[in-house]
Amino acid sequence: MSFTLAIVGRPNVGKSTLFNRLVGKRLALVDDQPGVTRDLREGAARLGDLRFTVIDTAGLEEATDESLQGRMRRLTERAVDMADICLFMIDARVGVTPTDEFFAGLLRKRAKHVILAANKAEGRAGESGVLEAYALGLGDPLRLSAEHGEGMSDLLALLMPLADEFAERAEADAPETDVDVSEDLADDAPRVPTKAKPLQIAVVGRPNAGKSTLINQMLGEERLLTGPEAGITRDAISVQMDWDGVPIRMFDTAGMRKKARVQEKLEKLSVSDGLRAVKFAEVVIVLIDAEIPFEQQDLRIADLAEREGRAVVLAVNKWDVEPNKQKKLKDLRESFERLLPQLRGAPLVTVSAKTGRGLNRLQEAVMKAHEVWNRRVTTSQLNRWLIDMVEAHPPPAPAGRRIKLRYMTQAKTRPPGFVVMCSMPEKLPESYSRYLVNGLRDSFDMPGTPIRLWMRSQAESNPYKNKKKSTPSRLRKHLDKPPHS
Repeated sequence: MSFTLAIVGRPNVGKSTLFNRLVGKRLALVDDQPGVTRDLREGAARLGDLRFTVIDTAGLEEATDESLQGRMRRLTERAVDMADICLFMIDARVGVTPTDEFFAGLLRKRAKHVILAANKAEGRAGESGVLEAYALGLGDPLRLSAEHGEGMSDLLALLMPLADEFAERAEADAPETDVDVSEDLADDAPRVPTKAKPLQIAVVGRPNAGKSTLINQMLGEERLLTGPEAGITRDAISVQMDWDGVPIRMFDTAGMRKKARVQEKLEKLSVSDGLRAVKFAEVVIVLIDAEIPFEQQDLRIADLAEREGRAVVLAVNKWDVEPNKQKKLKDLRESFERLLPQLRGAPLVTVSAKTGRGLNRLQEAVMKAHEVWNRRVTTSQLNRWLIDMVEAHPPPAPAGRRIKLRYMTQAKTRPPGFVVMCSMPEKLPESYSRYLVNGLRDSFDMPGTPIRLWMRSQAESNPYKNKKKSTPSRLRKHLDKPPHS
């Protein structure tokens, strides 16, 4: 039985470092400055034989108003209510602070089970802080060093009896069922999203475009931290949800500014985390602000998703405050076709993350883009199509020798990739490749998805290529004789 462990404590006590150690990956951003983590990040943790879910939380602040710190605290309190066990961390080198005492009292009232951990306790520098931790009234403190991995066996010893308790309780409450829920899919069948392997979607865009608000609206709850401030999200946070019957994993990413403006180390880490989310996603939603659409950075982000080979959907947010919707939509479509020709035919959807309008159209566009991204065309269809394309527009003839396109096949999907066997592929101009790619989009209904086209020469498999013709032996003997005088 899996349980949920929430790591809570003041800012900069090492919560994200311990989270990364438990999940075995550097998922959470770590930096020396306090307050790096702002959202709740979940991960699959492994400690010995235990498997459980761990939640990294924002540093607890005493603010209770509508400020950013106040909203972060409410989100952390929500994680405390959700979790089965709370691991309350203090900094052993700093000792117990009044803020630690305040939140220890809060956890005694709200948390189901609390484990007190004194982090950074390696060496003699943390001994006094460990002794001070007894005064919090949460039992014996656990000496930890999240950075160096010390104290992990002691943490496992504390979690084991609690895990057994949760397992017994779950076994008693589990309903009886005789339904076989195993999957039996053919290897060559298109991937259908399941709970084990959900459809992965990344939401990217400039700061303050409304990415976190959009995901909260889809979830139906305030799961991600939002507000009027730009650049609230720092980590690429993933949340799993059921989107009208389709299991998906949604990645909320940090806003991406122009590279020249990104100077701080923390922002560089946030942007690289967002780029990693794009690489792992199947569909990328590029969220654009309706008030200032198609800025240079929007174009760069959309082009990045296309170059990574992801299915792309453009969503124009804040549509509820747009006064002249018809004219604006016409201008948006014209700008899209002119500025992003590499994504010709990709879906352009207007939404309002605040009110939820347009989310049904966004879902239809995402599912359609994913289906096209997985599409496969038979070799016979491709070769009949290739004959028609060559007859309509023959390839060039450099130096008087016509380039011959012999046959074509699809080599891969996700995104669709095609191989054309031809003569002199190195001399085929890029314009003719674009002609074929555009024809593929129109003829096989593949709008917007990235298409890869490779030109190959059949002579590459010819063992006699680049070999000089040998002279017959009888003729060679005759040529080797000296001339008669």
